Amino acid sequence: MSRNQFCGRTRREFLWEAGAGFTGLALASQLDRDGFFPRAAAQDGPAPAAPPRSFVNPMAPKPPMFPAKAKSVIFIFCYGGPSQVDTFDHKPELYRLDGRTIPVRTFGRGGHKAEGRVVGPKWQFKPYGRCGKLVSDLFPNVGSCVDDIAFVHSLYAESPIHGSALLMMNSGRILSGHPSLGGWVTYGLGSENENLPGYVVMLDKTGGPISGPKNWSSGYMPAAYQGVVIRADRTPIHDLAPPPGFTREQQRTLLDRLKEKNEEHLAARRDNTELAARIASYELAFKMQQHAPEAVDFAQETAETKALYGIGDEKTDDFGRKCLLARRLVERGVRFVQVYSGGAHNDDNWDAHTDMVRNHGKHAGATDKPVAGLLKDLKRKGLLDETIVVWGGEFGRQPTAEYAQGTGRDHNSYGFTMWLAGGGIKGGVSVGKTDELGNNAVEDRFHVKNLHATILNQMGLDPNRLSYFYGGLDQKLVGVEGAEPIRQII
Repeated sequence: MSRNQFCGRTRREFLWEAGAGFTGLALASQLDRDGFFPRAAAQDGPAPAAPPRSFVNPMAPKPPMFPAKAKSVIFIFCYGGPSQVDTFDHKPELYRLDGRTIPVRTFGRGGHKAEGRVVGPKWQFKPYGRCGKLVSDLFPNVGSCVDDIAFVHSLYAESPIHGSALLMMNSGRILSGHPSLGGWVTYGLGSENENLPGYVVMLDKTGGPISGPKNWSSGYMPAAYQGVVIRADRTPIHDLAPPPGFTREQQRTLLDRLKEKNEEHLAARRDNTELAARIASYELAFKMQQHAPEAVDFAQETAETKALYGIGDEKTDDFGRKCLLARRLVERGVRFVQVYSGGAHNDDNWDAHTDMVRNHGKHAGATDKPVAGLLKDLKRKGLLDETIVVWGGEFGRQPTAEYAQGTGRDHNSYGFTMWLAGGGIKGGVSVGKTDELGNNAVEDRFHVKNLHATILNQMGLDPNRLSYFYGGLDQKLVGVEGAEPIRQII
């Protein structure tokens, strides 16, 4: 167990809790003089040298805090904010009110408003599965999987602005500098594959989300817990291959010498987590040169499997490859995989401010079959029982139009939908409700932190005990105040 992990206390932590700041330093000096901290026995000559600090791989597997239901997470992140009322939260009243201006309190990038023109959904909803869940015509393939899915219709968050909302969904805070969900999972559990990253991120072909790496950062934790961006093609990671003519034996010799000097530096009892992470990253990169190409090689996958993901179809090929790679990665012990649908610009993500039909038709069309294929493939391979699949964006959308013309919707963090499947999550259930317009969460309201707590819980990690001491506090993904899992879907 690391010196920062869970319930252990270091001298530094004791000082913080005893008073911190200058008061804590004065107390430390007095305690040292009084012999509170143990010392070596008095002897002639210089004090013995401190034992060298041995290198410990921060990604080494760690046991869960209690029996886990899941071993891995695949997070399908629909960047831009998919509309709950056009996808999975059926609101028949919106069809009737289409085009009418009504009093309704909203808050988006356009600020606070007291009324708006209703935009009725542009797709019909149909019942699917034994549970009879109503799903939009945007997602017929996901609809066929509803008996394995738990829908949470009453999520809410603080910010309706992309940058801060992305950080909230990824790290539990609206400000940058905090570890992401994937970082917390790998911090708590490590990785089961020493040849691949424990935390992988795949971006949209048009680019990454706003704020980029801040969304998969390790924050104040060691750098080993940040996400590694890879691609679903024959060159999964940039600059991974050695220079031409540089043999593997020569590279091993160079890395051994580099590791030796780095460990000598680390042994000087410097609290240098960045250096420890760099040592681990060099070793991991060397292993990945051999093993990462195999992970992204689909040659052994059947034609039927590729078709299940929509590979070969121009519309679904790119996202289908990412979803298939996600399955191959968790199959090989990768803890956390995040797959982004939606790039840097409005036309390339789910941010439908002007035309719902064009925007959501495009993005749902590219992802519906691959996501359903992922669920079906995981299930038939026996992997869905131990893999949590999460789908959603940073917030939802308003029931009213943003502009005088058009069918676009502004951002909405008052009430939105996300869904989970696998890893001990109940299937065929819907939890929580928004009002009749789909605007506000009104029944069984759950903050984003409750979603995070649910994921950690299923991974065998107590969200209210998993902590990292930083800034004088036992920091937690769910905040120092804590949060409970969504029990209704477990």
